[in-house]
Amino acid sequence: MAEAKIEEIVHHPPMDQLQGFEYCIDSNPSWGEAIALGFQHYILSLGTAVIIPSLLVPRMGGTDDDKVRVVQTLLFVTGINTLLQTLFGTRLPTVIGGSFAFLVPIVSIIHDSSLTQIVDNHQRFLQTMRAIQGALIVSSSIQIILGYSQLWGICSRFFSPLGMAPVVALVGFGLFDRGFPVVGRCVEIGLPMLVLYVALSQYLKHILVKHLPILERFSLLISIALVWTYAHILTASGAFKHSTEATQFNCRTDRANLISSAPWIKIPYPLQWGAPTFDAGQSFGMMAAVFVSLIESTGAYKAAARLASATPPPAHVLSRGIGWQGIGILLAGLFGTATGSTVSVENVGLLGSTRVGSRRVIQISAGFMIFFSILGKFGALFASIPFTIFAAVYCVLFGIVAAVGLSFLQFTNMNSMRNLFITGVSIFLGLSIPEYFFSYTLGAQHAPANTRAGWFNDYINAIFSSPPTVALIVAVFLDNTLDVKDAARDRGMPWWVRFRTFKGDSRNEEFYTLPFNLNRFFPPS
Repeated sequence: MAEAKIEEIVHHPPMDQLQGFEYCIDSNPSWGEAIALGFQHYILSLGTAVIIPSLLVPRMGGTDDDKVRVVQTLLFVTGINTLLQTLFGTRLPTVIGGSFAFLVPIVSIIHDSSLTQIVDNHQRFLQTMRAIQGALIVSSSIQIILGYSQLWGICSRFFSPLGMAPVVALVGFGLFDRGFPVVGRCVEIGLPMLVLYVALSQYLKHILVKHLPILERFSLLISIALVWTYAHILTASGAFKHSTEATQFNCRTDRANLISSAPWIKIPYPLQWGAPTFDAGQSFGMMAAVFVSLIESTGAYKAAARLASATPPPAHVLSRGIGWQGIGILLAGLFGTATGSTVSVENVGLLGSTRVGSRRVIQISAGFMIFFSILGKFGALFASIPFTIFAAVYCVLFGIVAAVGLSFLQFTNMNSMRNLFITGVSIFLGLSIPEYFFSYTLGAQHAPANTRAGWFNDYINAIFSSPPTVALIVAVFLDNTLDVKDAARDRGMPWWVRFRTFKGDSRNEEFYTLPFNLNRFFPPS
């Protein structure tokens, strides 16, 4: 066998933009296809929109009616924030939904002694919600200041492809506990969903209907419809009748109690739970979650840019997006969503699965969120899909986002022992430290940081429970302190530096210019 030439071996040069996308950020499918794709993104966003209130509202003393109202409010605010972000923020095709990063300080507020001693459950729910609202309103100032002052853009100058690769990768990998561990709670519907989604989106993606790859493009809708029907048949036939309570909760299609509790029409409005209450300790604790949300969103924006076949967002655009995300957290506090906002990782992954990165599709999905949050009964029907079905899809979509993070390594020298050390240590610690915090909390019934200063506990526990945040702290520190003098090329800086400024690459204007000629009043730097 003849020896291969080096030019035959190395034939995959690094690329600024991912190839093979049918529609990129500023190109659009037909209106009919865009509406169907937008509805698909709306369906996917329901998983987080339902599970967060389902976890928190009962602990707050709320009823099923309260839970439905919180779900509707969260969807409504998600729609508004998504529109604001795609129009005036980064302009990337990202859904800005509820965040799990806020659970640590929110649970701390729920367990506050001044609230737990309230005997009446409804009053406890209202007072707890108002306390959460106040903390969100105050803490939102962190992202607003860091964003609109361009401070986060300045901080981003310390980022390199090598430093960002572990962060973006762990935006996906760090959510592994919401994947197959949840599928395993009801393998009867979770496993068929996972297999069917992979089969339709990958193995059968070349099947065309009127020149449209319908199975690849709409595999999520088709899979959910089939498995949801299958789960309903199992529920109606009594297949789970003698199962444990946990199995019935995860498998049955009639356990969400959303449809019966939902009003026909209800428009969420600011301060609907009453006037927010403010506590300095709770607000400081919530700021840690806002900081975590900022880092996770930064990684998700980088992934969304590649999956929309765009260039990396310049520092000015990234800061602008963080500023609008701070406005989103402020709106979450004013409306009372029971959590803050961040980029929806699953929706970013769906861009890659469908190979459609169109901004218009995401804006249409925001319209569906607002519409169905007002028409309560119809929205509750879709929101009653068992979370196990979403978890099966997450196994694929989170993996896509993680792989996008690893793709940044193509711009670095991975034959460098320095780079191998930084990558390996940051990814390992990014997974291992949050796992320690989780397992410690599970065993001791309290987090590792358990001092008398509640705000300090929330800071430590929130920050070190987030894989992307730990990865950023470790990777960026090592990348900027370890043998930096002659490592610029190995770190990928020659490729990265031209995307720091808006005018550094001519394509930035096409992707990130504000609509309605607003750049005249807010010129990019």
